[in-house]
Amino acid sequence: MNLQQQLSESVIDFLQSTFGVSVPEIETQPTRKDFEGDTTIVVFSLLRFVKTNPAALASQIGEYLVEKHQEVVRFNVVKGFLNLVISDAYYVDFFNSMLQQSDYGCSPVTAESPYTMVEFSSPNTNKPLHLGHVRNILLGSSMTHILKASGHRVLSTQIINDRGIHICKSMLAWKLFGKGETPDSSGIKGDTLVGKYYVAFDQEYKKQISSLIEKGMEESQAKKEAPILLEAQQMLIQWEQEDQEVRSLWSMMNQWVYDGFSKTYERMGVDFDSYYFESDTYILGKDVVQSGLESGVFFKKEDGSVWIDLSDEGLDEKIVLRADGTSVYITQDIGTAVQRVKDNPEITGMVYTVGNEQDYHFKVLFLILQKLGYSWSNHLYHLSYGMVDLPSGKMKSREGTVVDADDLITEMIETAQTISDELGKLEGFDASQKQSLYETIGLGALKYFILKVDPKKRILFDPKESVDFNGNTGPFIQYTYARIQSILRKSTFDIEEKCAVNTLHAKEKELIKILETYPEIIQSAAQQFSPAIVANYTYELVKHFNSFYQNITILGEEDDAIKRFRVHLSNKVGEVIKSAMGLLGIEVPLRM
Repeated sequence: MNLQQQLSESVIDFLQSTFGVSVPEIETQPTRKDFEGDTTIVVFSLLRFVKTNPAALASQIGEYLVEKHQEVVRFNVVKGFLNLVISDAYYVDFFNSMLQQSDYGCSPVTAESPYTMVEFSSPNTNKPLHLGHVRNILLGSSMTHILKASGHRVLSTQIINDRGIHICKSMLAWKLFGKGETPDSSGIKGDTLVGKYYVAFDQEYKKQISSLIEKGMEESQAKKEAPILLEAQQMLIQWEQEDQEVRSLWSMMNQWVYDGFSKTYERMGVDFDSYYFESDTYILGKDVVQSGLESGVFFKKEDGSVWIDLSDEGLDEKIVLRADGTSVYITQDIGTAVQRVKDNPEITGMVYTVGNEQDYHFKVLFLILQKLGYSWSNHLYHLSYGMVDLPSGKMKSREGTVVDADDLITEMIETAQTISDELGKLEGFDASQKQSLYETIGLGALKYFILKVDPKKRILFDPKESVDFNGNTGPFIQYTYARIQSILRKSTFDIEEKCAVNTLHAKEKELIKILETYPEIIQSAAQQFSPAIVANYTYELVKHFNSFYQNITILGEEDDAIKRFRVHLSNKVGEVIKSAMGLLGIEVPLRM
């Protein structure tokens, strides 16, 4: 139990013994900079339990805490706010305890820990991963790290959308126009090559529509009867009938895409523990629906279609099986969720990383699974996120205006190179070291810029802004980490030794207070499913370290004990920066 929790419990005990009231929780916050103190108890929120003057109540509580806790040196009251000054000795002792923890902030994972599956990426196999996927992938991957650090067992997965008319469009266009072109023969990455034919299909489709309109056909009819669309629809029927030639083409082109995806994931530093394919899962769910029909969760209409009535939950009726017995998307998702738990019986919850256009779909899915009685359904979460826009405008896959993830990563690395070279920060680096650093900075800038924003908010992504070496950016944080490593290289102290100081400079104390909150930050990010909490905490830590660095002598300090302490403090800040950035999937360089 940390000091904050101890103080809160003491206040609860005081109110119970003095006034005979039971208070569920105490509201605390860091003391504002314009007042003396380290932590503040908000007394206003207690007035609904104790009818008295807030300043008088605050003084009573303050006197009690000073007497009960030696760590509380003194207090002051500002209206209904009780500001507590905590002793330097407490923070020194706390810091020394931190030094013994190599994975400070992280909770241990045991066989009894919650077991959470995180689904993310889940692309279509008719085009490369693009900027929209990048946000999805970074959010999902970061949440796997954060959940692990918070004490969860975690399994990462994705469902690959490898069937449907959109897949057949790429297949047909390659068959018509490809002339046997392959990734090897063309030198084009597999997913990029398949995406090229998705665009080619759309171009030919539009030509055929225009031609039919010129011959007197209505536009709406022309869109339905364009020969290339009819051929794609026929190809889908052949796929469903397991036509050998179509299935062979489908397998070949999908493998090109998988190989391409793998290269992109590798560049991004992302991997998965398991994979599901829609070509397998689209047949799942019917047996679950039948079971739910028998138990009264679903009902059948006169035409034979099966529905669920969610009007009591403020939603509407939702179809789960068509009259002809075929599945809809919700059927597949029900079946897939059930199958995942069959495959991994210890799963206690799932996180779905999917854009906010699917908010309603997941409300329905989770309600259905709850009504079907699955215990794990109470621990399902839709990690909903907003779109990513570029200054140039919205992206459209079929028109070829999408920003591919590979191109974006390359641009980020090139931007990092240009800015680094302009700033002259890489003296003494050879060509290989420079290239490695450009990649670390470029990818760090991309990941941080996207992850520092609350997932629910839409993002306007500007590559050049993200690679700024000042402000709330990845490179700014990476540069601070490298600065700390430079201090450590110049130091001769053993960083394993305990620190023996009695008093703290205000800048030192402020840094320790921020470090103290790191475990809570990890837990909060896990509970709220928001890597932004970790990102913005890291920025605050870095800002305070730079203020400490600029205002206090470290290696030039004459007192050896103080110098040793400041080196230790710098090192611990560096460790937490590295840990926090690791939770975001971002590397930090030793030199910059």
